[in-house]
Amino acid sequence: MKSTRSRRKMAPAAADAGDSGEKQEQLLISSAICNGEDLGPFVRKAFASGRPETLLHHLRHFSRSKESEIEEVCKAHYQDFILAVDDLRSLLSDVDSLKSSLYDSNSRLQSVGGPLLSSLDSFVEAQNVSKNVDYALQSVTLCIKLMELCSRANHHLSNGSFYMALKCLDSIENDFQDKTPSSTLKKMLESKIPEIRSHIERKISKEFGDWLVEIRVVSRNLGQLAIGQASAARQRAEDLRTKQRQAEEQSRLSLRDCVYALEDDEEEEGLGGYENEGYSYGNNSVLGFDLTPLYRAYHIHQTLGLEDRFKQYYFENRKLQLTSDFQVSSMTPFLESHQTFFAQIAGFFIVEDRILRTGGGLISKTEVENLWETAVSKMCSVLEDQFSRMQTANHLLLIKDYVSLLGVTLRRYGYTVGALLDVLSKHRDKYHELLLSDCRKQISEALAADKFEQMLMKKEYEYSMNVLSFQIQTSDIIPAFPYVAPFSSTVPDCCRIVRSFIEDSVSFMSYGEQLDFYNVKKYLDRLLSEVLDGALLKLISSSVHGVSQAMQVAANMAVFERACDFFFRHAAQLSGIPLRMVEKGKRQFPLSKSRDAAEEMLSGMLKTKVDGFMTLIENVNWMTDEPSQGGNEYVNEVLIYL
Repeated sequence: MKSTRSRRKMAPAAADAGDSGEKQEQLLISSAICNGEDLGPFVRKAFASGRPETLLHHLRHFSRSKESEIEEVCKAHYQDFILAVDDLRSLLSDVDSLKSSLYDSNSRLQSVGGPLLSSLDSFVEAQNVSKNVDYALQSVTLCIKLMELCSRANHHLSNGSFYMALKCLDSIENDFQDKTPSSTLKKMLESKIPEIRSHIERKISKEFGDWLVEIRVVSRNLGQLAIGQASAARQRAEDLRTKQRQAEEQSRLSLRDCVYALEDDEEEEGLGGYENEGYSYGNNSVLGFDLTPLYRAYHIHQTLGLEDRFKQYYFENRKLQLTSDFQVSSMTPFLESHQTFFAQIAGFFIVEDRILRTGGGLISKTEVENLWETAVSKMCSVLEDQFSRMQTANHLLLIKDYVSLLGVTLRRYGYTVGALLDVLSKHRDKYHELLLSDCRKQISEALAADKFEQMLMKKEYEYSMNVLSFQIQTSDIIPAFPYVAPFSSTVPDCCRIVRSFIEDSVSFMSYGEQLDFYNVKKYLDRLLSEVLDGALLKLISSSVHGVSQAMQVAANMAVFERACDFFFRHAAQLSGIPLRMVEKGKRQFPLSKSRDAAEEMLSGMLKTKVDGFMTLIENVNWMTDEPSQGGNEYVNEVLIYL
């Protein structure tokens, strides 16, 4: 009973709690509606709890509350609404008058603005026409300039001014091609400009090909001219050395100082001229050749953007030309063709040196050096082959002489020629062996032709040619003519052979910067001690019969002794060695064996004759009955012999 009563007492409290919850929910809905929030959560909650009627009840309650608020507001502002309506009704007549005024103003505006609009339309149309005309004028002006450039390019093409034509094409491409209003012109330019460039490239390549053909002939002539100048310079130097030797000889013979001073002045002038000539030659003052076609082709290819390709093309063609220059004809003896062979190569590298210095990078120094190394290797190979076949000393000397001139010529242009000189040095012994063989034959012929008679000279020029030229005179006083020399004709003949040997030997070895006198002396000693001394020994042992011939040979040996001094002095002078250095030491007579043999033979003959006279003493009648008018016959014979 108590519990029932208590539950009944609590029921109103639960009802109050339910009412407060509904009020709370109603307030939330009202607040959400006033704030413009979404009512979706409330709807879902109502349907989820199964009480949509409660939501509708709250919404109706909110609607009724707002209607009452509206009604209260309307009641509060009723008078204001009435006054506002009255004000609006009073403004209605003003609005009507304003409307009619606006209509009238619009009518007047339309009547006034009509002509203005038509004028404006005409102006806009005229402006468009003006713009079109301006555009047309600009297009025509652009086309005129373009046509002028095209005409100028055609003019340059017809005159062969390819560089100017290319500049016109570049200007057309850069300034006009993209701006050209005519599509026809634009297509024409796009097709013709590459064709014109190709045409220019073909023309300039043909000119370059013609230059390549021409430069081969020019190179040969150029090489011959340069080597000829080197030969002339060498001859001037030789003339200068001759004057110096003459001055030195005059000084050695204690002539007047003024003579020596005069010769010295002349030498200085000659030396200065030689140096000037050498300087001029080094700068190619007279070696002129035309490189214009080459540089023109190079410049055009640079303009075409083909610089590297042209460099390669040039180098390959020049390399092929050099390779063809190396060909030695088997149909023509090398002795006849060697000058053309070496002159062609010399001219080639003179041209390359000029191009290296003035070509603007057309060929590099490394490429020229590689070509030169190839050329040196080939020339050395050719020289080795040809020298190995030659059996004549004069032929070796001729080729050596031209090779040495080639070396002098190209050394002035900065090329190294040591390998060529090494080839000449390598064949020095062979040349001298051939030269000694020739001299041996000539000396044998000269000795075989000797009649063992004293030489008779009728004119002064004969004395100068046979005595003074070899310094074998015993006195500086010119004898009276006819003059009977104490020697036979074989002495000057052999002296001429030896002097020629010295000059040929010096000539063969004078290819370097400094001539080695001791090599010259070595071969001269061989000629005198082996060839001449051996020939004289053979002559003495086989061809000398009788005391008179033996005495003539002995007299010849005395003259040969003076001649040997001349030979060594002559070799020293040709080698550029001062005579005082040669005359310092005492040399052994190189013909000592033949001299000793001649003296021994003469001594033996004298002893034999004396022994013969001594054996006749017993048969001589020293006490005659009647004295002979001519004296004792035996004594007279002895006196005649002595």
